[in-house]
Amino acid sequence: MSEDTKQPGSEGPTVPGVSDSETSGTPPPSVIPPAGELAGADAEKAAMVEQAKSRVAAVKESLAEQPAAPGTPKPPVKKKEEGPKPTDASAHPLVKKLKSQFGEAIGEALEFIGQLSVTVDGARIVEICDFLKSDEEIGFNYLSDLTCVHYPDRRDAPFEIVYNLFSISSNERVRLKVRTGEAVDSVTGVWPAANWLEREVFDLFGIRFDNHPDLRRLLLPPDWEGYPLRKDFPLEFVENAWTAKHLPEMSEVEMEQLQQRRAYGLEILSVPQERLMRQIFIGGKEVMPKDK
Repeated sequence: MSEDTKQPGSEGPTVPGVSDSETSGTPPPSVIPPAGELAGADAEKAAMVEQAKSRVAAVKESLAEQPAAPGTPKPPVKKKEEGPKPTDASAHPLVKKLKSQFGEAIGEALEFIGQLSVTVDGARIVEICDFLKSDEEIGFNYLSDLTCVHYPDRRDAPFEIVYNLFSISSNERVRLKVRTGEAVDSVTGVWPAANWLEREVFDLFGIRFDNHPDLRRLLLPPDWEGYPLRKDFPLEFVENAWTAKHLPEMSEVEMEQLQQRRAYGLEILSVPQERLMRQIFIGGKEVMPKDK
């Protein structure tokens, strides 16, 4: 059989001087590296990685051996960018107008992110509010909010009443602050909307508003003791004591009937006293258990 004759099972004719393994694409066993060794480009890449690692290790050792120069300052630590801070607003046109009208009754004026805040004397709060509302240039004809802040460390005036005023026509805002003890004049004569806002502050902070037309609690029951939004208010719940005081009295027979109805799930047979107790004691649990 000639050399160029196609052998059975081969891919093609044999080539003189070339082995069958080269023509078939399969390398001979002599060129296959032992198990665990890399060949060709992989071996070259692994060698480069090892060289890089050795260079990095050498640099680290040289830096560690070199003693630090005496008096070398440490690199400065980059400080975080500080946010905006309140700025003095005594030169604001509205503040100048108020000072020219009321003098020493106008205290510190600050501006923060475009919001103007002016501390005023509580004894003249009604006059100042009436002046701002009736001003022809900028009439603050809308009391958007009235609230309070408690500063217990400030002994002389621990409370600060905050009035947020808005001018609808000029789209301008101003915030008035009054430092007080536990009483200040009511501004319901200037803005009738202050009625419920002042009642809310009275209910939660205990601030009395003199000349208020109907100063009484707004959110809490009339016989509630204390003012919840004061920072010196006890943290543990007082709702338990108030609820226990107002629970309806039930006889032993009524209590037994109540337990039987609960055991059998007979909600339709409930009586008004049971419905009231169910609203208070849901599922037989405590009213408002203290946080452990």
